[in-house]
Amino acid sequence: MSGKLTPAEVLAASRRHDSRRKRARVLETVEAMVSSNQPVTFAAVAKTAGVSNWLVYADGVREHIQTARDRQTARVQRGRPAGTAASADGLKTDLELARQEISSLRTERDKLKGALQRQLGQQLDQVAAGDLIARINELTQQNERLIAERDALERQRAELEARLAETEEDLGAARTSLRRMIRSENA
Repeated sequence: MSGKLTPAEVLAASRRHDSRRKRARVLETVEAMVSSNQPVTFAAVAKTAGVSNWLVYADGVREHIQTARDRQTARVQRGRPAGTAASADGLKTDLELARQEISSLRTERDKLKGALQRQLGQQLDQVAAGDLIARINELTQQNERLIAERDALERQRAELEARLAETEEDLGAARTSLRRMIRSENA
């Protein structure tokens, strides 16, 4: 081995480095949110860290976020006096926050869906026209070959029908001749 990396290996190494850097940024963001007492949600972590929602749900990251969320929930539960329930205003606020997060997630989903559709469209557009022309030519030649075979088979069928008709006439004439011979022998 010469020690020189191929372009594919360089790209793979770059992607691994970028992935490690983003994961580290997510973990730093989670710790910062916990220490500053900000509510930790998957969407908030993704937005604050500047990464995709997909990454915060990836194995190895999701667990850290969920642990931070659980710690915050436990801290809130410990801070409440025993037997007290959340106030109606608190529940309304939580509901409104959940609605906003759902709306944000739906918007992001729609954006991602549109981006995916555009990307698939571009991939379809990039199919080489030469490949399509070659395939069309191949199919045209195959079609012409099948038409020629069909025409040859139809000619052969017509010839066979003509020979059959001729053979039937010969058979009819032979029967008639045979009957006459039998009658003349009997007479």
